[in-house]
Amino acid sequence: MEQSNAVPGGLAIKKREDSDRVIALCGNPNVGKSTIFNALTNLHQHTGNWPGKTVANAQGYCRHKERGYLLVDLPGCYSLQAHSAEEEAARDFLLSGSPDCTVAVCDATCLERNLNLVLQVLELTPNLIVCVNLLDEAKRKGVRVDLAKLSELLGTPVVGASARDGKGLSELMDEVEKLCHEPKPPRELPETDPEMRVHQAQWISEAAVSLEPQNRSISRDRKLDRILTSPLTGFPIMLLLLLGIFWLTITGANYPSALLSEGLFWLGARIRDRVISLGAPEWRPGRVRDGIYRTLSGVVAVMLPPMAIFFPLFTLLEDFGYLPRVAFNLDRCFKSCGACGKQALTTCMGFGCNAAGVVGCRIIDSPRERLIAMLTNNFVPCNGRLPMLISLITMFFVGAAGGLGASVLSSAMLVGLIALGLLMTLAVSKFLSATLLKGVPSSFTLELPPYRRPQLGKVIVRSIFDRTLFVLGRAASVAAPAGLIIWLLANIHAGGDTLLAHCAGFLDPFARVFGLDGVILLAFILGLPANEIVIPLIIMAYLSQGSLVELSDLTALRSLLIDNGWTWVTALCVMVFSLMHWPCSTTCLTIKKESGSWKWTAAAVAIPTVCGLILCFLIANACRLLGIA
Repeated sequence: MEQSNAVPGGLAIKKREDSDRVIALCGNPNVGKSTIFNALTNLHQHTGNWPGKTVANAQGYCRHKERGYLLVDLPGCYSLQAHSAEEEAARDFLLSGSPDCTVAVCDATCLERNLNLVLQVLELTPNLIVCVNLLDEAKRKGVRVDLAKLSELLGTPVVGASARDGKGLSELMDEVEKLCHEPKPPRELPETDPEMRVHQAQWISEAAVSLEPQNRSISRDRKLDRILTSPLTGFPIMLLLLLGIFWLTITGANYPSALLSEGLFWLGARIRDRVISLGAPEWRPGRVRDGIYRTLSGVVAVMLPPMAIFFPLFTLLEDFGYLPRVAFNLDRCFKSCGACGKQALTTCMGFGCNAAGVVGCRIIDSPRERLIAMLTNNFVPCNGRLPMLISLITMFFVGAAGGLGASVLSSAMLVGLIALGLLMTLAVSKFLSATLLKGVPSSFTLELPPYRRPQLGKVIVRSIFDRTLFVLGRAASVAAPAGLIIWLLANIHAGGDTLLAHCAGFLDPFARVFGLDGVILLAFILGLPANEIVIPLIIMAYLSQGSLVELSDLTALRSLLIDNGWTWVTALCVMVFSLMHWPCSTTCLTIKKESGSWKWTAAAVAIPTVCGLILCFLIANACRLLGIA
């Protein structure tokens, strides 16, 4: 039976048994602390926020030699002197949470910097175990750590580990069990001056660490950094990698999407026939199949294949150690706009899901800069908008014939649109920092981890379960009720036309000013729960169908759109508006939760929408003046 006990500060400790021991995991960022946590707890985890803070906490349960342990993964920090919300949360838990044992995770490749935090934790509790992680990486770089010597100098147990490979974790839990069974008595330690502590960390590191005179791995990493973080080559390489990822996603997702769509719609037809054969009224299976089921099927068919390709590729770059280099390259851009360089990382998260990008803004310490990041995250096209952008580019600018050249050109145009979104992110961040959210950009420490060989199997599993299925499930949960509303609008008639047609007609004069039409604007409005259903809604309205439909191929879809007045200018305005319009309902609710304010949620809706309408107005009217519309 799970028991919840609150510690000072309001954090609920979720024990399963009274005899369970509470273990705190602390350490600097990028030392492998989360890897150890995930390996020990597997899927037995709880996540949430620290009370009163937008700082994530994670609790996980594991068993070792018939005893239960509750692991609390403290936020990564460099010090306990509380210069940030993360450091404050870690310090408060160590002081008031009374963990039975604390494990300080260190990076063997840069032990001296890590020891500063270890010495601070030792001043708070004697029940400390030091886990020197990344020994495999240290060996590769010619770094040797004398664990016995380090334990002697610190006066506390020291265990070596290579958590990515699962090495040393059993030995770590043995030491945890031993220390929990026989805890050390409190000891009086003199308060150490911060400068003295730095010198002490340096002295201990010099005594316990030895280096090989030359090492090829270090030289290789530095050579790669000179290329990947150079002002001349860093940005072109970043754009080329993005181009390659999108090309693989576009090329690889088309065929499975078509098969999945065909299979799901075939299954829906069989289900409908079966329900009718059992005596149900005709309108009931129509409401379920044509409304809810078709909407869900469209979302799954469109989202699943690209996400199953995009997320693993993106995670591979993360596992390799490239994403921190992206943040390094973009740091100067965001800082010049009065924002925080960490916003580069949250922007990257938005490619998969804008809601995930908003949650990722927790890593930004400054409330002002965190708000800027949340308000501008929607300028990055999420996975729900990418299929629409790809389809329109293919139909109106590249050609639906396909082939290598078409897919490359399609990817290049998509990268151009993303570059436009990034420019708008920087411009709006600059505007907000100069008006509504004035302030001086804060500094932060960005640690560049070593380059590592990605673990392909773990990357695929983690990206599918932690990202793909999570995002898909969330999209499906909001698409189902949206499907029912759409079905009702398309099947209830008034004055000879459906409610859907009446709404489109009402919006048409306003939409024409911006290069759109009433059907397009209505589709975006009804697509608030999930951006994936915008194109099916447009098709349904043009065909005057009572349910969501999909045409056989892009050529047929292009013909339908042209027959209803579309030109390349219309397609361009739709792509720009898709790139810059209100966030989906999931993202809106996430912004409300993270900001705690409906005011800032409304601002997050209004800012990209106004920007999108202005750009569409300029494009449409410029083309009309030039006579090319």
